[in-house]
Amino acid sequence: MFTCLAPGAIGIRGLALPEAIALARESGFASLAFDIREAAAFAAAQGAPTLRALFTDAGVAPGYWGLPVAWRDDEQRWQTDLQALPALATLARELGSDRATTVMQPGSDVRSYDENFAWHVERLRPIAAALRDAGCRLGIEYIGPRTFRQKFQHEFIYDLPGLLDLTAALDTGNVGVLLDAWHLYTSGGTAADIARLTARDIVAVHVNDAPSGIARDDQVDNVRALPLETGVIDLAGFMSRLHTLEYDGPVTPEPFSQRLNDQAAHDQLGAAREALRTTAALWSLGG
Repeated sequence: MFTCLAPGAIGIRGLALPEAIALARESGFASLAFDIREAAAFAAAQGAPTLRALFTDAGVAPGYWGLPVAWRDDEQRWQTDLQALPALATLARELGSDRATTVMQPGSDVRSYDENFAWHVERLRPIAAALRDAGCRLGIEYIGPRTFRQKFQHEFIYDLPGLLDLTAALDTGNVGVLLDAWHLYTSGGTAADIARLTARDIVAVHVNDAPSGIARDDQVDNVRALPLETGVIDLAGFMSRLHTLEYDGPVTPEPFSQRLNDQAAHDQLGAAREALRTTAALWSLGG
């Protein structure tokens, strides 16, 4: 496992890729979650070797990248994005990252569960196949909080077992989970559920804690806490399971913490270092 900075997750936005790499280096993160489209534009303008040198010279690894396909769009955009995906995935692979991630909504106002399941398979299978052909993997993040999914007319996948059903149906061999401690907790899962996975099933990991004094079913998705800040989420069990599985990928703090966001507004480096401090403390919990 290695630490990974996602600037937006700690309230830092608007950084160009070189600035984000520099922030990861200065704050001590081992890797960076990045925008593959921005990386491709940089490579087109200054050359892929220059882009690789940015990461290498900083001692920062490319961690994972958001799937550059608008697959939830019912218009033609997702098909256009799909056509562009192989070249982007190939560049990411050449940079040293074979991990793409996306998020899945836990409901629909127009499709029943079975209809939505079939729709997701139809949309995601060609994407997964294109990534597979480029030597890349796809991690899907489910959204756990009851307060989020209850706004939909038809509930959909919101937990790990449901996601595993979907990855099995996709059957491309390269789709797994973006495993988020928050979503595992709010969906009713526990660290023991991770035993159902292999290290290969986990494409990326997010860590965080939950506000205290709030029932699990009343937790709100964008109000979280830094890892180990409250002790509500069993991060010791979570990290121990990852250690047992010998997970070897990125671990990113995603606290959605107003306190940290306020700090980031005037002290980006301090906020990044605080996020790293709490994340790095998890390593002692994982053995």
